[in-house]
Amino acid sequence: MTRSTYSAALLGLRRSALAAGVVLVLASGAAHAQDGSGESTMIKLIRGLIDSGALKPEAGQALLLEAQREAAVARPAAAAGAIAAQPGDVRVPYIPQTVRDEIREELKTSVMAQAKAEGWAAPDQVPDWTQRLRVQGDVRVRNESRLYSDRNSDIEVDWARINTGNGYDVNGNTNLGLPPLRNTREDRNNSWRIRARLGVVAELGEHTRAGVRLATGNDNGPVSSTQTLGGGLAKKDAWLDQAWLSYTPVQGLDIIGGRFGNPYWSTDTLFSNDLNFDGLAFKYAYPLGGEGLSLFATLGLTPLEYSSDGFPNTSQTKMKSENKWLNGVQVGADWQFGDQQKLRAAVGYFDFRNIAGEYSQPCALYAGADHCSSDWSRPAFMQKGNTLMLLRNIALDPLDPANTPMPQYVGLASEFELLDLNLAWETPTFAGYALRVEGHGIKNLAFDRNRMWSRAQGGIVTNLGAAANGVAGPQDIQSGDMAYMAQATFGQLALKQAGDWNVWLGYKRLEADALPDAYNDSNFHLGGTNAKGYYLGSSYMFDKNVWLTGRWMAAKEVTGAPQSIDVFQLEVNAGF
Repeated sequence: MTRSTYSAALLGLRRSALAAGVVLVLASGAAHAQDGSGESTMIKLIRGLIDSGALKPEAGQALLLEAQREAAVARPAAAAGAIAAQPGDVRVPYIPQTVRDEIREELKTSVMAQAKAEGWAAPDQVPDWTQRLRVQGDVRVRNESRLYSDRNSDIEVDWARINTGNGYDVNGNTNLGLPPLRNTREDRNNSWRIRARLGVVAELGEHTRAGVRLATGNDNGPVSSTQTLGGGLAKKDAWLDQAWLSYTPVQGLDIIGGRFGNPYWSTDTLFSNDLNFDGLAFKYAYPLGGEGLSLFATLGLTPLEYSSDGFPNTSQTKMKSENKWLNGVQVGADWQFGDQQKLRAAVGYFDFRNIAGEYSQPCALYAGADHCSSDWSRPAFMQKGNTLMLLRNIALDPLDPANTPMPQYVGLASEFELLDLNLAWETPTFAGYALRVEGHGIKNLAFDRNRMWSRAQGGIVTNLGAAANGVAGPQDIQSGDMAYMAQATFGQLALKQAGDWNVWLGYKRLEADALPDAYNDSNFHLGGTNAKGYYLGSSYMFDKNVWLTGRWMAAKEVTGAPQSIDVFQLEVNAGF
């Protein structure tokens, strides 16, 4: 039995008890006013209750006799000049105990019969833990088309696939095959895709909560929970999307650990809307009295990767721990002023520690070695756009140097320390509509072409232009350290009821090394960096908690070979 059903049952019981109380009060009051027929109002009321079945005939007859007796006593008294009842006076006649007991038992029997017929549950029959759980989730059904320009370069290496395999042999004498390549010219129309998420939040105590959520997804990548349909009608996967504990020691402070939703205020320019965070976060909010101003701050400690405890597998000497982290801090303010004006601003610093690639010590793979010292530094997940470098310093076979296989992995050439600025302004307009204008700017403070070239020891493999004098150098790295987004939204900013709608228009520009390409939106330019373009969309809520959304994203490369990708999505979303 749900909590709402139980509440309705309890309300019905209270109403029945109230009705019985009204009968008793009326039966005990001085309701002896008569109409033209000579019968008092009380007598008529009792007759009506008997006729409707609300009172059994036996109990009703007893009340009738008592009412008639009271009326008979009242008439002579009035005729003899008795003092008339004044407004507010109450007569309390005697009601036999047997009659009161019978009414009570009749009411109890009637209510219990109704409870049994409708499946009510008594309070002590509902487990306490069910009242502390809240189930929440959403379902999305999407039709998606990906449209590529015929002018796109047809040589777009899928470096992520290389990193998950045994590497790619870059020696043309021992490998004549091409590396795995991305699709860049053939459209993919009308792909049906779904997303489903189901979670439970438990109120464990006055200060502690816990949450668990499952979600769909094509793979265990961090930036998308979308699952492509088809596949021979095979069953779809479900992943552990969240698992967290939250503790609130004082009002305004929330400490959360485990795997949880994005703790920072951000747009999908930096962090995908589907991205969850591992580790620990401290969130604090502080309202400044009645001035309409409040402050907030977030500190996050997120482990991105741990190097294997057993690396290298075939060596008695194991490598020291090499761990990758994201440490972030953000502070901001909310200000409500004027005629429902809202302004929000935040500045953040995000330090991605130890995620840049390292050039390895010489490794003699030809002699049977199965690893190089920097293999750990390849990213666990990547999309596309960042400047990449070869990681392995492969020693040549002295007996046949020209034919030495050279299977390579790639890593990030740049380090990333991000300065992040977010702004949003909301204002009412007319007819209940509102306008929101927002902007997001990011600068990679650690971007340095000379350091990138030195780290790679010349082994840059992406975002490298043709050398002017035939000798490549750091000046030929075609990259940048800035990203920004601007968007305007008009309509009902939060869809709440059927008929609500909004529209939005925005522009993004993400230079190649402005931010790590692994964690941002996977839809615009199909994910990653080195992309710029416009996007627009609209949503319409056509039923409670159900809405239709359509969006168009047109993006192309910032630098390098042509890569124009348009994405159209039409979807129905439902939340519960």
